[in-house]
Amino acid sequence: MKKNAFTMLDENGNEVVYDVLFTFESEETNKNYIVYTDNKVDEVTGNIEVYASIYDPNDPKSKLEAIETEKEWKVIETILETLQEEVKSKKNKENNEQ
Repeated sequence: MKKNAFTMLDENGNEVVYDVLFTFESEETNKNYIVYTDNKVDEVTGNIEVYASIYDPNDPKSKLEAIETEKEWKVIETILETLQEEVKSKKNKENNEQ
């Protein structure tokens, strides 16, 4: 298994390996989040599917918890949008240097 990956069962009981994209603690919600992917591409948007959950970084056996509030989703969406813009900016800069 990869170092920054974990395995979970899907709704059909099949093991799925997820890559951890990043984790963070939100000062707004006082919770820790994990953002991860199974690298499947969404058929509609063409984007890689990304998931997020609440987790306890101090308990390696903790279960992932669902994110239930709009406030929490907004925090995660803002971080994802910021990272996406940074990646685009870096790619544009690299392309301009070539």
